[in-house]
Amino acid sequence: MKQIPLSALWNDLLGDLRDAGLMWQLGALVLSVGLGWMLSRLVLARLGQRDDRTAMARFGVESFARVIAPLAIVLLLWLSQIVLGRWYHVNLLKVALPIWGSLAVIRLTFYLLRRVFARRGEIGAAMLTFEKIFQLLVWVAFALYITGYWDDIYRYLDRSELHLGKSRVTVAEILQGIVSVVVTLVLAMWAGTALEERLMGVDTLNSNVRVVLARVGRALLIVVAVLFSLNLVGIDLTVLSVFGGALGVGLGLGLQKIASNYVSGFIILLDRSLQIGDMITVDKYSGRVARINTRYTVLQGLDGVESIVPNEMFVSSAVQNTTLTNKEVWLSTKVFVSYDTDLDFALKLLEKAAATVPRVLQSRPPGATLLGFAADGLELQVGFWIGDPENGRGGVTSDVNRAIWKALKEHEVMVPYPAREMRIIGAATAAVQDPEIPQETV
Repeated sequence: MKQIPLSALWNDLLGDLRDAGLMWQLGALVLSVGLGWMLSRLVLARLGQRDDRTAMARFGVESFARVIAPLAIVLLLWLSQIVLGRWYHVNLLKVALPIWGSLAVIRLTFYLLRRVFARRGEIGAAMLTFEKIFQLLVWVAFALYITGYWDDIYRYLDRSELHLGKSRVTVAEILQGIVSVVVTLVLAMWAGTALEERLMGVDTLNSNVRVVLARVGRALLIVVAVLFSLNLVGIDLTVLSVFGGALGVGLGLGLQKIASNYVSGFIILLDRSLQIGDMITVDKYSGRVARINTRYTVLQGLDGVESIVPNEMFVSSAVQNTTLTNKEVWLSTKVFVSYDTDLDFALKLLEKAAATVPRVLQSRPPGATLLGFAADGLELQVGFWIGDPENGRGGVTSDVNRAIWKALKEHEVMVPYPAREMRIIGAATAAVQDPEIPQETV
């Protein structure tokens, strides 16, 4: 399409001031902006009715609502230009359309980037810097378009050739290829993110199955996007066979650990030996499974420290999973009582004291036993079951010990102190004498 020089456009706009169609253009412009704004507010209110949304979901809804307004305004302006163009000049709409179109491109790009790279609602400094640069480039492109210099720049880039081996490509083709690859990749990653969020919301599927489907779907979308973009650029896809062979050699030689971790990650997700929320211990790491990725798994300890464990360890090492098929865990604590204590009464007292702790399961009542006869007294043990090992064991053991100590004190059951008696046999005792007192001679 032939661009309109700035002087001609200015003359046309001045000419529209004396045209009766100017009022129609102004009315269409105001109506389009008003309807677009009302539509965005309506969608935002409709999507924001649920109060149980997470911060990430609210962030996505707000970003999407900011895109609707300029897109709706562009659509309405385009329809107005078509309708009014049959009877009047629409130079004002021709200027307003690329302005709102540029704003729509900026908002849509920001929405896609934030959905892909800022899914938790946290926007980093690098993201903000890139958005500012992209916004500046879009408005520069709009200025070139509206002034009529866009065609001249494109023809110059199309005449500038670069020699790549035996082939010759123009700068314009290279830029078009880069833009097509980036756009298709961003769209594929956005689609993968939307698919993952959709799958994670399906409660009827197992959590591991949801993760596997999300990871595989996102990988397939990226692969399809890369192949499609390369085909758009004009690159022969048969050259990828050489790259595939080189990649296979690299995996066989230098990337064995990385490939093993990725394969182990899919094995873990498919055989369901680990699930998000399980309390596990592998090697020297223990904690709750917070996240299972394709290369590593994140364990969150009870002290809040997160450990990043390669997936290969879960396949090649022994893993202790306390919540695999049953979350109930047995714990115990010991106490000594004096030898003159009523043993049956003491055992019943320990069981009742442990049963008063809220985290102790009542469906499997505590049991007390006599372990042995120690030097300091009778060694008793009380065992109890808990159903929430993810909340830790030290706290419930402390509560049980406090309940036992309180019960023993109330019923005057003596907990003996360790007593030790030292005797020196066969050693000569030397009397300490004052040197000023004369000693008697025998």
